[in-house]
Amino acid sequence: MAHDLAEEGDKTPVENTADDEAVTRAERGQPAPLEYDIERVEAVYRKLDRRIIPAFWILYFLCSAIRSNIGLAQTMNADVGHDLMTMLGLSSNDVSTALALFYVSYVIFDCPSNLVMSKLSPRVWMARIVFAVGVIGACFTAVRAAWSLKLLRFLLGVVIAGMWPGMSYYLTLFYPPSRTGKRIGYYFTASQVSAAVVGLVSAGFQLMDGVGGLVGFQWMFLIYGLLAVVLGWTLLWWLPDRPLPPGEQRKRSGLAKWLPPTPEALTGEDALVHYEDLKRVYHSRPWTLKDLGYVLLDWRLWPLTLMYFGVVGVGIGTQLYGTIIIRGINPSFTGVQLSLLFAPIWIMDMIAIMLVTPISDRFHHLRPLFFSCAVCIQIAGLLTVTFAPTSNPWARYGGLLMVGFGLGPTVPICMTWTNEIFQHRHGEVGVAAASALVSGLGNLGSITTTYALYTGWPADAAPGPHQYRRSNLVMIGILCISILSSAVMFVALKIVGNKPSHKIASSGSSTIDGLDGFQDGAARRELQQRGFGGMWRSRRVS
Repeated sequence: MAHDLAEEGDKTPVENTADDEAVTRAERGQPAPLEYDIERVEAVYRKLDRRIIPAFWILYFLCSAIRSNIGLAQTMNADVGHDLMTMLGLSSNDVSTALALFYVSYVIFDCPSNLVMSKLSPRVWMARIVFAVGVIGACFTAVRAAWSLKLLRFLLGVVIAGMWPGMSYYLTLFYPPSRTGKRIGYYFTASQVSAAVVGLVSAGFQLMDGVGGLVGFQWMFLIYGLLAVVLGWTLLWWLPDRPLPPGEQRKRSGLAKWLPPTPEALTGEDALVHYEDLKRVYHSRPWTLKDLGYVLLDWRLWPLTLMYFGVVGVGIGTQLYGTIIIRGINPSFTGVQLSLLFAPIWIMDMIAIMLVTPISDRFHHLRPLFFSCAVCIQIAGLLTVTFAPTSNPWARYGGLLMVGFGLGPTVPICMTWTNEIFQHRHGEVGVAAASALVSGLGNLGSITTTYALYTGWPADAAPGPHQYRRSNLVMIGILCISILSSAVMFVALKIVGNKPSHKIASSGSSTIDGLDGFQDGAARRELQQRGFGGMWRSRRVS
């Protein structure tokens, strides 16, 4: 049916360039694979961009603000005793425990949440995550003691788990993995913008101190939480659901009958173009626990997890302790100067994301090279911070800017490479499970740098010319592990390959198209890198 309908569109049917494949298809009576002009395909993906990426950017911005605003609450209106620490009588240990509980629940529930999303409606599950984050975020308004703060931080980790890998998985329902790096990078910038904007907006909340009987940080918790609740409901109308083959009608049963319908992502010829380019999504086989077991036993998970562990650990460490590192460079910096010097680190981070991730998509076979080069820039920056003369603080600050630039593309590239490897090998369950495990287990690096380094290492935090030197060297060490892991993965894939799992193939998975394993137009094109062709001719081409 799709073949007949496709004949009506503006397309150029072509056969695979491999002669033996063409002969084999002819002998079996199979039609030549249909491929639309690349400009037509690009136009479809741009239309999807307008529907998905802005929504993802907003939800990630808001959820990042809710996740991190506890840090601002510790100092808001401190001059009148209305900060979180004073109001709740918290100790430093209470705050550290509350922060740790978030990561504990996040790591535990990250993978289960993503697997549920792959079984249910991804649109509804993503909206559920944002709605629940808003509810828990608003509940922080009512905290009155340390135990309630710890409980809510744990629950926040439970409900937000699966959001980041879920967004990555969701993209693979609409884009081939080789095109997701740039898009992950685009909405990843929301976290950096959130860190800057939330800090500025907190000044306004401090002016509301005492209004309606609430202190400044309570207004912050309440308003961000309510905004997320509204956004969660809005996403039910806006985000498209999993695409259906052309001509198939969406069936609304069970709970879906009571939820608002959403317009299809693509209609008409656009839907036909997308179907021909990404058939793997339309014909994926429902996975079983046995399939999940094959994913969990795949050795490819662990190098990717170690890659993520290092760069996320350094990223969180820089985010939490950046101002502390800057103060160590020059103790005479004022609070305002520290804030102003901290922001450019994340501006460099954003610049690198916007520059590197689009190019990494066009040279997707070289992702480990892009990743490793970015990590090397981080290492060079940390070495500069550590060993530049104390008499030249601006050289050391320049090292921090290098760290920020190197951080930018590493997380999007790592997640994209995970999607590429595991979708081809294990299908949909591979993407859902692997992206969550890499993200969840990799975040153990966040715990390491948060609680074991800098202020958590008293001997290293002692004032002097070598303050934080050992913490910086530890971060360099875990970055070296990331580079080594990417090199091991690259070499191992060259030796062992990344063919679709024979166990899944033998069970009838539709991820394998009996003839050659490349079941759609995107998969055939992914055999070759796009390079810079057409990139400068039209900036609109993705």
